[in-house]
Amino acid sequence: MTAETNDALVIFTPSGKRGRFALGTPVLTAARQLGVDLDSVCGGRGICSKCQITPGYGEFPKHGVTVDEDALSEWNAVEDRYKRIRGLIDGRRLGCQAKVMGDVVIDVPPESQVHKQVIRKSATERVMVMDPATRAVYVEVEEPDMHEPTGDFERLARALAAQWQVEKIEADLSVLRRLQPVLRKGEFKVTVVLHKGNHDSTTRVLDIFPGFHEGPLLGMAVDLGSTTIAAHLCDLTDGRVLASSGLMNPQIRFGEDLMSRVSYAMMNPGGDIEMTRVVREAINTLAQAVAGEAGVDPAAIYEMVIVFNPVMHHLFLGVDPVELGQAPFALATSGSLSLDARDLDLTNLNRTARVYVLPCIAGHVGADAAAVALSEEPNKSRDMVLIVDVGTNAEILLGNETRVLACSSPTGPAFEGAQISSGQRAAPGAIERVEIDPVTKEPRFRVIGSEVWSDDPAFAEATKATGVTGICGSGIIEAVAEMRTAGLVDPGGLIGGPDQTGSARCEPHGRTYGYLLHDGSAEGGPRISVLQGDIRAIQLAKSALYAGARLLMDEMGVDSVDRVTLAGAFGAHISPKHAMILGMIPDVPLEKVTSAGNAAGTGARIALCSVAARDQIEATVHEIHKVETAIEPRFQEHFVNANAIPHAVDPFPNLGSIVSLPEVSFNPKSGGDEGGRRRRRG
Repeated sequence: MTAETNDALVIFTPSGKRGRFALGTPVLTAARQLGVDLDSVCGGRGICSKCQITPGYGEFPKHGVTVDEDALSEWNAVEDRYKRIRGLIDGRRLGCQAKVMGDVVIDVPPESQVHKQVIRKSATERVMVMDPATRAVYVEVEEPDMHEPTGDFERLARALAAQWQVEKIEADLSVLRRLQPVLRKGEFKVTVVLHKGNHDSTTRVLDIFPGFHEGPLLGMAVDLGSTTIAAHLCDLTDGRVLASSGLMNPQIRFGEDLMSRVSYAMMNPGGDIEMTRVVREAINTLAQAVAGEAGVDPAAIYEMVIVFNPVMHHLFLGVDPVELGQAPFALATSGSLSLDARDLDLTNLNRTARVYVLPCIAGHVGADAAAVALSEEPNKSRDMVLIVDVGTNAEILLGNETRVLACSSPTGPAFEGAQISSGQRAAPGAIERVEIDPVTKEPRFRVIGSEVWSDDPAFAEATKATGVTGICGSGIIEAVAEMRTAGLVDPGGLIGGPDQTGSARCEPHGRTYGYLLHDGSAEGGPRISVLQGDIRAIQLAKSALYAGARLLMDEMGVDSVDRVTLAGAFGAHISPKHAMILGMIPDVPLEKVTSAGNAAGTGARIALCSVAARDQIEATVHEIHKVETAIEPRFQEHFVNANAIPHAVDPFPNLGSIVSLPEVSFNPKSGGDEGGRRRRRG
């Protein structure tokens, strides 16, 4: 904002929606005008607290703004009274009270969103081979004797060695403090929770109970993604998943993608510390949530296994990620780690809980990719399999029992519904399935929370509670693919006008066109369109994904793969047909495209339940060869060719046997579309 202007730029995260507003505009008003999902039930009187927001200050290179400390109006009496009486998290403001006074980036936390995200990283059924690092044993200890002055802990050690062949034990001071009263309460018969990791030379006593104790013995598997965090609470006796929960990664307000967060750490002293704090708080919140869902005390969680990409790895551990932002992308450590939960500020677990961190494969291919490899075992496949963990940063594995390659591809957040004009996270009311009639060009769709299609007379009643609020990642994928199939979009990604397409739904938007998917304005709802910028965002994301896969195929010396496995929260909900129409993945028979669900989370669960599995993946990562997309010239070549829908060069014979893509070519309106001009020049 300059001295001459009387308005300011307001950017909301995680939606990415932005607009300019007159100085003095309440944040809640700006949010409503932009269609940002910010709750309020008291009419902006500062009573309900539903509209809490978190302003961000400092440099935001991704958004091209610098936020000054006075970007919002000063803390007022209403906010002060609310904080004194009901409490308000430090750094939070009430959106109805805070007014825009300068350029500002504002995060809307999950609890302030009307349509809270549906975290789709649910657990898939998996038979677990139980070999856990943490177990409970019942032991009978000799009582103390005047003639043998041995300490209670030493006699416990002797009993464990004799009755359970457990040699060399150690205990935290908090356990030693409780040892004597517990032994005497149980008449020297106790249940002991033991932990021995795959690299431990001694066994740790994590807890002790009088007598025979049958309480829960639990572990938590966590998949810490760039956009979402998922946690699965598991029974360490049989591997059952007792509860699953997830939430948005609160680091999104510092940058939607990994490099934005690295930049934030570089340009804001202490920025990495701030990002570490908020993500650890989020995991504490998740621990409380899964324990509450299962109806157990969080103190019964004795172990956690966590997987993440390298930037998340460093930020969770409290390591500055600056080296990951520049070649040669060096990790502080790539090996597995076994740590005390209290050293990571994880206070909602047992006070002696242990945390196991899977090894990373390389600088931009992290522990999450290692977990996918553990879950899907490409190194044991007889045929050539391509595994794509689709997310803000896609991890790609290609190989078979002979050789496995890996790379990371920066797809960005478009697949998650961000950077899309009507985009939103997966939440009730979001369009998730789309079909467009190739003759009439009329659409129909389904929203999350309802199985009824929009052309069904029962649709209005079925979606009464949620409405139609926007379009999520799977919805925008299907919408763009259906537009291509219906002849509304040409191979270059250009949307045609009404005269060219024969559809009045193709409406002018500036110097380009957009396709009207849903008009809810008559009922006070939004008009949801797919605009030219949305097509471009999807082209960029899918091109990065395809280019990464193609680069691995080049390195492997193959022109095709035998099967494709889509993994990740988003990957589990992609329609293989629509992914193929867009050219997101290489051409294979559709029946050879399968979903592995949250494979990274499954890998974390396997490692939680098995010490042998930890040894296995630690050995496997050394056999996986990493290909660096950032410095490989062929990646750019593949990326440019993949901009076309489905592709400018590579044939898609299997797709051609399923769907016929119309041969259309649209010219931009007078003045042209800048994105379109760039594509044609390229």
